[in-house]
Amino acid sequence: MTADLSRFSINQMTVKQLSLPELADACGRLGVGHVGLWREPVREYGLEATAKLIRGAGLTVTTLCRGGFLTAIDPGARAVALADNRRAVEEAATLGTDTLVLVSGGLPPGSKDLRAARERVADALAELAPYAGENGVRLAIEPLHPMYASDRCVVSTLAQALDLAERFPAPQVGVTVDTYHIWWDDQAPAQIARAGAGGRIHTFQLADWTTPLPEGVLNGRGQIGDGAIDMREWRGHVEAAGYTGPIEVELFNEELWARDGREVLAQTVERFHSAFL
Repeated sequence: MTADLSRFSINQMTVKQLSLPELADACGRLGVGHVGLWREPVREYGLEATAKLIRGAGLTVTTLCRGGFLTAIDPGARAVALADNRRAVEEAATLGTDTLVLVSGGLPPGSKDLRAARERVADALAELAPYAGENGVRLAIEPLHPMYASDRCVVSTLAQALDLAERFPAPQVGVTVDTYHIWWDDQAPAQIARAGAGGRIHTFQLADWTTPLPEGVLNGRGQIGDGAIDMREWRGHVEAAGYTGPIEVELFNEELWARDGREVLAQTVERFHSAFL
C-alpha cells in the first residue's frame, strides 16, 4: 500500500491559524488538492467568497464540519437545531462538497438517558435526511470516543452510528470513520466492513492518540505518527471495505496551533506519506 497525495485532504482545523487565503496558497505550494472546511471560519470569511476562493485555487472541499447537536428535548431548542442543520446542508452544497459531518450532541440538561438521546437524533435525521438528499449532500454521522458521550456526542461507536444511518437511504446518511475515535474498539473493523457493504463510509479521517490527554481533552488529537494508532492498519480496513475517497487529517492540538501553519501543513503531508510507505 503506497501513499498517494492525490487522496490527501487537510482539514482546516489542523491549521486553523491560517486564514482561508493563506490555507489555499499553502495547499497550492505543496500540491494539496483537497480541504475539509469548518462552518465558523467559512462564515467569517463569507460563504460565497469562500466558495469562489476555493474554486479559484483548484481545491476540492471533501467535507464540511459540522452539523448535528440534535439531542435537545425542548421544542424550541430542537427547532433551532434543525434550522441550523438545514443551513449547514445549504452551505455544504454552495461549497461544492457532498459530505456534511454530524456530531450528534451530548445529553441535554437534566437527562441521563443515552438511548432516548440517540432516538432524538434519529427523529431529527428523519427530517434532515430528505432535505440533504434534495441538495446533493450526504450526512456523515461521526461517532466520538466515549469520553465525549455526556457533553458532545451520545453516539460512541460505529455500530451505534450505523444503527442510526441504516434507517435512511445510503446516499442520504452514512458515517465518518475517524481513527482517533474508534481505534480502541475491537468491533470497529467489522463495523467498517458493514459500512462499506452498505455504501455508507462517507469520509475517512486520521488523527493519532497521544497521552497524557490535555486538560479538557478536546484538543488532544495527535499528529500522525506521534501516538498509539497504526494508521496503515486502519487504512487497510477502510480500503478492504471498498472506500477509495479522500483521506482527511483532522487535528485539534494546541501545540500545533502555536506553530507556523505552513510548517504544520508541510509536516502533516510528510507524516501522511510516512504512515503509508
